[in-house]
Amino acid sequence: MAHDHNPHREAVGESFSLAAMVKARDLTFDAVRRIAEAVHPGMTEGRAHGLAQEIIEAMGMERLWHKNVIRFGPGTLETFHGDFQPGYVLKADDIFYVDLGVVWDGHEGDAGDTFVVGDDPEMAACAEAARRLWDEVAARWRGEGLSGPGLYDFARDRAEAMGWRLNWEVKGHRVSDFPHAIYKAGALGDFEGCPATGLWILEIQIAHPSRPIGAFYEDLLYEAAG
Repeated sequence: MAHDHNPHREAVGESFSLAAMVKARDLTFDAVRRIAEAVHPGMTEGRAHGLAQEIIEAMGMERLWHKNVIRFGPGTLETFHGDFQPGYVLKADDIFYVDLGVVWDGHEGDAGDTFVVGDDPEMAACAEAARRLWDEVAARWRGEGLSGPGLYDFARDRAEAMGWRLNWEVKGHRVSDFPHAIYKAGALGDFEGCPATGLWILEIQIAHPSRPIGAFYEDLLYEAAG
């Protein structure tokens, strides 16, 4: 894969290990799924946040590098920086997403996924569309070495073709050995080179064209060995 190396925006510390990044990614996804399995109708969004912290602490997390983000129902349209609704009670047919940023062994895991309770077909389709869109965008990175802007241009076009609206404000970010923030990398969607493996989180957030529901999925861009 072609790659335009940028020593500043893709800098890492002396302890950085791609294997450790993948392990942190896997552990964080495990935590996301454990939390989702524990969420149920009748639970408040506020309680889900407390539950998330309990679960990752029980898993032996080192620390958080970003706050836990759990969003229920219409909150799924909100970004990381939006307002929470701690008193919202998850309905029998509802949608929610979990976004975690956890440090394991000095490396930053970041994972997010959307889940549905009940049998609302449009909610299920929305959650699945976010995952499918992520897969399609990541495939373009692996196969064509697209830049950050190229990846999100493709994501916007594909989301529209699939019948959803891409949240253009959500454009991915750096991860690394903790703390990645010292490297001042900016958003993936603004990175002009081809993103290096194991250093960038591709974020996808979509919205239903008419209903107040959305879906979020994020994962680490990396090339599996072999």
